[in-house]
Amino acid sequence: MTATDSTAEPRIVVIGGGMAGHRLAQQLTAHGARRVTLLAEEEQAPYNRVLLAEVLAGRYAPDIAALAALPPQVECHRARAVRIDREHRLVQCDDGAAVGYDHLVLATGSNPVLPPLRGLFDDALTGSERHELPAGVFAFRTMADCELIDRHLPGVRQAVVVGGGLLGVSAARALAARGVQVVLAHQGEHLMERHLDEESAGLLRAHLAELGVEVHTECRVRSALTEDRRITGVELADGFRLDAELLVIATGVRPRTGLAAAAGLEVRRGIVVDDRLRTSDPAVHAVGDCAEHRGTVYGLAGPALAQADHLARLLCGQDAPYRGSRLLTRLTLAGPDSAPLDLAAFGETSPSGPGDRVVRLADASRGTYRKVIVRRDDLGGDRLVGGVLLGDLGTVGDLAGTWEGDEALSAHPLHLLTTQSTTPGGPSR
Repeated sequence: MTATDSTAEPRIVVIGGGMAGHRLAQQLTAHGARRVTLLAEEEQAPYNRVLLAEVLAGRYAPDIAALAALPPQVECHRARAVRIDREHRLVQCDDGAAVGYDHLVLATGSNPVLPPLRGLFDDALTGSERHELPAGVFAFRTMADCELIDRHLPGVRQAVVVGGGLLGVSAARALAARGVQVVLAHQGEHLMERHLDEESAGLLRAHLAELGVEVHTECRVRSALTEDRRITGVELADGFRLDAELLVIATGVRPRTGLAAAAGLEVRRGIVVDDRLRTSDPAVHAVGDCAEHRGTVYGLAGPALAQADHLARLLCGQDAPYRGSRLLTRLTLAGPDSAPLDLAAFGETSPSGPGDRVVRLADASRGTYRKVIVRRDDLGGDRLVGGVLLGDLGTVGDLAGTWEGDEALSAHPLHLLTTQSTTPGGPSR
């Protein structure tokens, strides 16, 4: 594979076979593109990462999470891109291939952030061994992570999960469903602080306790304890030790920007893109977890898919600028002996101005909680700017639709909280 023929239809090359790259390749062919090449380095077939926790919990087989096969028009190349030659519009791959492009799209995703725990990496080791995690220590981000954890699980009685965000909570409840005693250690004041307020986080914590997950907030893990480079437990900042045969780290992700930075593209937290999802080189675009748009790196599946849809239309000649995404996060926590807990959060979950109003309905006996933030606009109308719902999510469709459309409320927001709807809201992780 070499440079493109300028007289032929433009070749679009996508680096990254995750959800964003896969969706983009699908949509490009749906809009008529005929020269699409996808460079993917993962060994697994493309999958829906939203379902990773269900796979780890044993509720779904890995093939259930697989994405639909790409159309035959897409040329798939299993290789890792190692260099972008912008002058000659070539992508160099680790297998020696040189792939020419007219339009290049970076969908390189993100890597898990590993905290600086003592004992996590052994300074006495050299070379590649120095960067290997001890046996029994895993990140939780990919299907490969799920498979590695699953292989390690037989015989595991106690596990520690570090990180109380969406991924950490998902990993903890999945391990509990497999019969493991789980301790969830979170450095923040309450669980999922990016999405939940303190009261809803308290309900989530109580539900996790029903599943057998012991939760510690404002708790910092200081060291990974090992014997012969095998995990035996962790030490907390206060000196308390927890035994564990399994340690799962879910403390966030970092956009994969190395390829872009080496090519001289503008990089801040992510690869900087404009409303046409172009980088500082107009021939190169970026979507998904690696992209930074208007100062925001989303790191969630919903915005990644939306960006892919917009870019497919843009590259196929349509006027479809991307203005940003509104985030709706949904999660279902289920255990073998307890009713599932449904959770949804969107927009701002706490008031931020003097004119904001909070409307809340809570029923402790049923374990339900509904809260929305309402803001007065310049015309004197009320607009929904965010909310949190736990328990019965019958109203989430109407609420999310009103919020996503930025519509003025036609009735008191309490009516929205008490009106039942079967309209589903989409997951976003």
